[in-house]
Amino acid sequence: MKYKIVWVLMLMLSGFSFAQITTDTIKTDTLKVNSGITKIDKSEVQVLDEINKKNAPQGVVKYSPMKAGLYSAVLPGLGQYYNKKYWKIPIVWGAVGTGVGIALWNQKNYNRYRNAFVAELNGQPHEFSNIPGVDKTVLGNAQDQYKRQRDYAIGIAGLIYILNIVDAVVDAHLYEGRKDPDLAISPTVIPDQYSVQPTKAGLSFNYRF
Repeated sequence: MKYKIVWVLMLMLSGFSFAQITTDTIKTDTLKVNSGITKIDKSEVQVLDEINKKNAPQGVVKYSPMKAGLYSAVLPGLGQYYNKKYWKIPIVWGAVGTGVGIALWNQKNYNRYRNAFVAELNGQPHEFSNIPGVDKTVLGNAQDQYKRQRDYAIGIAGLIYILNIVDAVVDAHLYEGRKDPDLAISPTVIPDQYSVQPTKAGLSFNYRF
């Protein structure tokens, strides 16, 4: 009788232990499955965020035409620097510098011949006194020529200065249009059935409403 009771107790204990192990295994598997589902959901959210970011409208960089014009007026080339058109800065400086340099060179020669012309009129010696054939007429024509060339150089330098301001203003005004994805100008191949060459290179203008 005692052996039967002990046997029954052993069976009950083994059954309880098996049930507890099964329950723990099921809980562990459930946790693993739930954590796996959580990871999948998180990765899907990240993918959706990346898609939304890529499909979001691009921010358009804007430049102030007034600032660009003011900067170029203060210092030629500074407006181009503001517009991030760095390759234009040496061109602006070279053009303005050349005009100013030519004007200064002609002004220097004008002063020389002007002083000699005045000295010739007053009967005084000057740097061209020992040169045969140099009289007041020659000196007068020379000073007039250098004066005219100086004035031309000043006018050209002033025109380049104004164009530098206009270029900075227009460039800043049109920058938003160039960066607009709905407005694009791109190279393309144009088919031509009536010409010797079947295709020609060209530009395509695309505008999306």
